[in-house]
Amino acid sequence: MRTKLLTILSGSGVALLILVALICLKGCSGSPSLQDWHTEKLNEEFTAERSDKDIHDFKDYLLLEDRLFRQLDKKIYANTESGTEQQLNRYSSGSLADPRGREINWNRSFELAGNGRGAVLLLHGMSDSPYSLRAIGLALNRQGFHVIGLRLPGHGTAPSGLRYSSWQDMAAAVELAINHMNAAQTGNTEEIHIIGYSTGASLALDFTLKALSGVTQPVPASLVLISPAIRIHGAAGLAGLKNGLSVLPGMGSMAWLSVMDEFDPYKYNSFATNAGSQVHAITTDVDRRLHASSGQPVNAGRFPPILVFKSTVDSTVTTDAVVDNLLNRLPAAHNELVLFDINRQSAIKSTLMVSDPAPLTVRLMEQRGLPFAVTFITNESPESMAVVARHKPMGAIEISTVEALGSTWPRGVISLSHVALPFPPDDPLYGHFAPLDDGFIFLGDLAIKGEHGLLNIPADWLLRMRYNPFYSYLENRMIDWVDDKGGQAD
Repeated sequence: MRTKLLTILSGSGVALLILVALICLKGCSGSPSLQDWHTEKLNEEFTAERSDKDIHDFKDYLLLEDRLFRQLDKKIYANTESGTEQQLNRYSSGSLADPRGREINWNRSFELAGNGRGAVLLLHGMSDSPYSLRAIGLALNRQGFHVIGLRLPGHGTAPSGLRYSSWQDMAAAVELAINHMNAAQTGNTEEIHIIGYSTGASLALDFTLKALSGVTQPVPASLVLISPAIRIHGAAGLAGLKNGLSVLPGMGSMAWLSVMDEFDPYKYNSFATNAGSQVHAITTDVDRRLHASSGQPVNAGRFPPILVFKSTVDSTVTTDAVVDNLLNRLPAAHNELVLFDINRQSAIKSTLMVSDPAPLTVRLMEQRGLPFAVTFITNESPESMAVVARHKPMGAIEISTVEALGSTWPRGVISLSHVALPFPPDDPLYGHFAPLDDGFIFLGDLAIKGEHGLLNIPADWLLRMRYNPFYSYLENRMIDWVDDKGGQAD
């Protein structure tokens, strides 16, 4: 037995050494061209440690953010060339992609005063900015809600910010924003909701679990999770190893999982290795705590109702994890999963798909006694491009209602994506049609064709769906959910 164990350990050690060697070889095989926005460290960024020193509340956070963006101007924008060749560089002053030229720079935290109806905190995803939940925030504010779109530490400035920020820094910023909203509600703590997108969903769950255990307060009235990062691929755990190797001489490129030109004004195209490591760390931590708390009766009636929006096709996070690692672990209550299917009419005509998500949706629609409701957004029939919402209540055996949405799949669109859900078709940056004002970059339905290798943009970036044709359904359901604190999920 001892010999066999040593053999296994020895084999694992050899495999690890080979893996490290391959990573090192890749890191030394040619470094991508790093710019100031990849290398400059902005030291006016918020950290969890600063919350114990000089940043005591959300007002302090915003003042620090002012200093951070002034530092960004001085260290990045002031040292970046301008002119015709830089028109698609977000860090070139006055370019088409310069977010500072807009009336509102949506890279920054924003606060919209309400009329006492309630409060909603918006948490964007990793490498995103508050812009990603801008449309949702404005819609909720029109209904009278007090809204904060929080810029998470490391975001909205330069990709280098994600080389140094941790998920604990982001969680500490969430607490500052919640405390601010809690105070503004004059003691009515039942009216604070959190909407989390991708990694923002993990941060929403992190805060909720802390509140349930008494570490912080209040317990949110409800949660809305969009494309939630509940579990990512196990290989993401190697990001920490790769990031650690980046400090070695000649291995600086290891600090990056990808390096691209920065033409998106509100989202980093380059992705720091540390960012991947932090997503893996928070999803692993939240998953462990959800598993530990799932059998505790004390939480049975206290966990806030959760509404989840998810595309069945998502290359970033899995729907299975949303079902098995989250919703199936929670007490049977007013929780609901809204799934956006692929375009079934296009799918039956196509032989290009790698896989079909139908087995999961069939499982959810046919399985009896689910502890959550399911709404399935799909084609009315295989012959139709019209879309309906098929609803199955919690614990039900079969679908109870079918609602026509009054919308159809756009021509040529076969599915949504991880990044598409919170953006309406008329979004001026990622939408269906470019706005009439051509003074700002448009990254929505781009129909660029030519020879491969010509453009400095990956082909998969151009193919990815970036807006939600059925956004109005998502927005209306979200407003109703928050307005009723999830009580009418069924």
